Amino acid sequence: MPSSLSSSAQAARERLGEQLRKIRTDARINGVEFARRAGWRDSSLVSRTERGQRPITAETVKLWCRLCDVPDQQTAELLAEQANVARTWISLREHHELGLDARQKATVGDLHSRVVSELSYQTKLVHGLLQTEDYMTQVLRGVRRDRRLKQDDVPQAVATRMARQRNLHRPGSRWAFLLEEAVLRYQYFPADVHRAQLDYLSEAMRLPAVSIGIIPTEGRRHGVRVRESFAISTFADGTQVRVELLSGMLTLTHPEDITLYRRAWDDLVALAVTGDTARALISAARDSLV
Repeated sequence: MPSSLSSSAQAARERLGEQLRKIRTDARINGVEFARRAGWRDSSLVSRTERGQRPITAETVKLWCRLCDVPDQQTAELLAEQANVARTWISLREHHELGLDARQKATVGDLHSRVVSELSYQTKLVHGLLQTEDYMTQVLRGVRRDRRLKQDDVPQAVATRMARQRNLHRPGSRWAFLLEEAVLRYQYFPADVHRAQLDYLSEAMRLPAVSIGIIPTEGRRHGVRVRESFAISTFADGTQVRVELLSGMLTLTHPEDITLYRRAWDDLVALAVTGDTARALISAARDSLV
């Protein structure tokens, strides 16, 4: 996992470790005594847990709460926090035996059907909800090749993803897509596939619940750097940030992380053009296809 993103997952573990440290100190139990009561060989395991230097399992949290006589309500809250930390990073190696379709269902599931609003920033590909069937097929063939997947279920995976595009028409939902102009010009696939994709992108700009902005390659960025692709999804019961990488999915739910990505979104969207100006950039990219 790249260090810029692994740091976010590590920070979540460290926050939980700090909560466990405070519980132990509030209970007036030093590290040596805690290790003795826990049946651990030495107190280094205590300090490593509290610093987030080792995995914190649900069993660890339960043990901590039992030894420190933590109330049931606080124990439940800590277990919920531990579950969030455990879900922060989902390695796709965990689903290596699955095909593309099953892997996608295991990591994303029905997420888009629950979205109230989503802000999506893309630096490499057109977002899946805006992809044509041919473009998506090419993308997933590449994913299958990159991940050395034996099972060929690309058609099924494409059908599942295309079905999700109905969410763009779902009443009460809002979708904002932000693309670096380079996304329009990367010619990964045959020209006819890209041409049709760019045509559809222009059409999608007319959807009532959809807004599409393009960040021009030329022009001053005022210090705002290109970021990793990310999506900020708001649901009826909360908000999360998702970053899909070659090797897994990073999901962030802590308020500080969400605030950080919202600030990044605000900086990036301020650079974007929309409407006719965005269509002109799409048309220019289309005309440059060879």
